[in-house]
Amino acid sequence: MAGMKSRGSFFGRDMAIDLGTANTLVYVRGKGIVLNEPSVVAVNQVTGAVLAVGAEAKRMIGRTPGSIVAIRPLKDGVIADFDTTALMIKYFIRQVHKHTYLAKPRIVICVPSGITGVEQRAVKDAGYEAGARKVYIIEEPMAAAIGANLPIHEPTGNMVVDIGGGTTEVAVISMGGVVSAGSIRVGGDELDQAIITWIKREYSMLLGERTAEEIKMAVGSAYPLRDEPDAEIRGRDVASGLPKTIVISAEEIRKALEEPVTAIVNAVKATLDKTPPELAADLMDRGIVLTGGGALLRGLDERLRHETNIPINIAERPLLAVVEGSGKCIEEFEALEKVLISEPRR
Repeated sequence: MAGMKSRGSFFGRDMAIDLGTANTLVYVRGKGIVLNEPSVVAVNQVTGAVLAVGAEAKRMIGRTPGSIVAIRPLKDGVIADFDTTALMIKYFIRQVHKHTYLAKPRIVICVPSGITGVEQRAVKDAGYEAGARKVYIIEEPMAAAIGANLPIHEPTGNMVVDIGGGTTEVAVISMGGVVSAGSIRVGGDELDQAIITWIKREYSMLLGERTAEEIKMAVGSAYPLRDEPDAEIRGRDVASGLPKTIVISAEEIRKALEEPVTAIVNAVKATLDKTPPELAADLMDRGIVLTGGGALLRGLDERLRHETNIPINIAERPLLAVVEGSGKCIEEFEALEKVLISEPRR
């Protein structure tokens, strides 16, 4: 192995991929996070050619002519479009390894904890399709807990709530395993959708996904805060079909987000309900850690604290927790191999 290590830069380096509904991040052993791009692929429908991947393709969402379509190949944290996902992983590996024909890396891929065996198989196949020598799978809440530096191998309860683009994963982890968990298909996308639906209903105005996401980031909140800003929103009037602008308060956006936020809170409560009393007692001291993009929603920590009476901490870099956790698995492969799900390749 020593001989191979020296040629590591030349040979396929081990990688971890956080294959997210909204963003895909890639971590390379010894280098750290080398890529962080939106999970979007722009394809020419007539020729089937891939025009752009990542940030460049995201800019095209909602702005393309008929022959070009910007696809988000992952829906609710799982692969909705297999071929496009494999293409995307291949493209991202190629970004990292210039000599693809030599690169046969071991890859760790993160998946939501609630996915079925069939969906898991699809993720593995996409990894092999993209040229991996061996594909391992790690569940997102476990990766998030490792990335948030929780002492997962100790016999104490650690609870992590990972709110991604497509799913919210809740898990209580102790001694290197998941004790109780819950996964719901509500995440950042659902929050955007709630804003679109609400504004259409209240103001009969149509919004695009990107605008909804911007509003959520600018004024979205889950709990009343002081000095809340208003937002100016541009969209298209349903009745006249013309562009129009409205000013909306943070309180109204909070109302719009109420349903998905309540679903997230209930998922946390349901998981606490399934947690053994000893571990639940640990959580009163240690608190719950929030990771994922949804952890950035203002006031969500306050709201959860209010509803569960447990201290809530937001991870230092919530968007990177999952990929950093998976990255640690390949840096300390031997120590962390037992948290990975591996099976012989058919």
